[in-house]
Amino acid sequence: QVQLAESGGGSVQAGGSLSLSCVASEYTDPHQCIGWFRQIPGKAREGVAFINIGSNITRYTDSVKGRFTISQDSAKRSVHLQMNNLDSEDTAMYYCVLRRGLYYGLCKPSELFYNYWGRGTQVTVSS
Repeated sequence: QVQLAESGGGSVQAGGSLSLSCVASEYTDPHQCIGWFRQIPGKAREGVAFINIGSNITRYTDSVKGRFTISQDSAKRSVHLQMNNLDSEDTAMYYCVLRRGLYYGLCKPSELFYNYWGRGTQVTVSS
């Protein structure tokens, strides 16, 4: 069973920055999708940012484009989410996700696309 360990998060004022990291216990293939979802209590999970570890092709939800940057280091099995110019609407629990198996395309922002989930790390942005 692959495990995902998230770190980072915390509290920041609006306009500030935070960085999230996630380390996977293993990768099974050279092209896999990894990324981040977020969830506000009472609302559906939202796909935030994703990256293919083989091609480095990225995908972002519209609301974070230009503010968040996802990157990865396949040798360290790690993915990072740099979040800049945060606002209160970014407040949520952030979950690292990984898809099992070989995948060459643009990673999908669907929950069902991912097999492994981290426990989550809280990001709180105060205005």
